[in-house]
Amino acid sequence: MKSVEIVARTREEALELALKELEVDESKVKVEVLEETSSKGFLGFLNVSKVKIRVSIKEDMAQQAVRLLREILVNMGVLAQVEMFKRPGYVMLNINGDDLGKLIGRHGQTLNALQYLVNLAMYKANENHERVIIDVAGYRKRREENLKRLALSTAERVNRKGRKEILYPMSPHERRIIHLTLQNSKEVMTYSEGEDPHRRVIISPKN
Repeated sequence: MKSVEIVARTREEALELALKELEVDESKVKVEVLEETSSKGFLGFLNVSKVKIRVSIKEDMAQQAVRLLREILVNMGVLAQVEMFKRPGYVMLNINGDDLGKLIGRHGQTLNALQYLVNLAMYKANENHERVIIDVAGYRKRREENLKRLALSTAERVNRKGRKEILYPMSPHERRIIHLTLQNSKEVMTYSEGEDPHRRVIISPKN
């Protein structure tokens, strides 16, 4: 986070100098008063004032999310790089590195928990919160294809046997993939039951 420290006679003067140096307007910065003094000058005739402030450029939501994710990875002892991509309505953070399986977990449970924590922190820190999606080396794309195959194979089995099947717990995004994959099926229908994080998709015969 870029910042400068300025000493001037007044807070307003110091802030003006800092904004010129950072080349931003006041709405994009955070101001901290580090020191403020006022004393009599020579023979007590003049008031001498001095203000020292630190002015820092505010991080946007995406930058905050990247910084938080990097801090979490360091605390987990994971050496990895975080790439950030802004998309309409959401921010994608992609983690790249070696031996990142522990970040994914069984059926992506660890990855989903990590994503939930970052989104929760961003929601508390920002009024205009965009959704953050976290991926590990393209795992979510492969996971999406696996879920589509799971939906189709389960639907075929449900239709053949004539009884419903309950899938294992999934995140809202993963449940949505199952629902969308089978939304036009003439043989089966889908719905969800339970409470997160144990909510499951049920695939049932239509008749």
